[in-house]
Amino acid sequence: MRIIAGKWRGRTLEAPAGLATRPTADRVRETLFSMLASRLGSFEDLRVADLFAGSGALGFEALSRGAGSVTFVESGSSAAEAIRRNATKLGAESRIIVGSALTLPRIEPLDLIFADPPYARGSGTAVVRSIVDAGWLAPGAWFSIETSRDDSVDPFSLEIDAMRDVGRARLTLLRRP
Repeated sequence: MRIIAGKWRGRTLEAPAGLATRPTADRVRETLFSMLASRLGSFEDLRVADLFAGSGALGFEALSRGAGSVTFVESGSSAAEAIRRNATKLGAESRIIVGSALTLPRIEPLDLIFADPPYARGSGTAVVRSIVDAGWLAPGAWFSIETSRDDSVDPFSLEIDAMRDVGRARLTLLRRP
């Protein structure tokens, strides 16, 4: 797995051992970041979160493209360790919350959130509820959820901006009004 663009373009990332995580495929990441770049223009200084982070590929991609900070949320200890090792290897500052993305602590609202929950019916909707309830999105912020292509997401108080199927994945972009 490699970083696609930015200051760390081409650098490899360590994926957690075992089958407990499903890294976002390069093609899906490329599509997602293209969708976001056309809407955001720039990732400069954005406050970002990467939920169900696995290797941290989405968060590190955002940092490589200029994001100011990333909070990684990962429940698996081996995945959290892989994120720490990737951060050290890249020289990236990182904040890692080891815990469930479905029971989030209160933090300062963010500009962009990535969520790649397990492919299970309703997982996208569950993480939207968690984010909305915890107040993690600043006004005008973006939220990207990757689910299986047959799973729709209830946006609650957020607006659906786009949905795109890429292979077996569905990318849903939401925005807080």
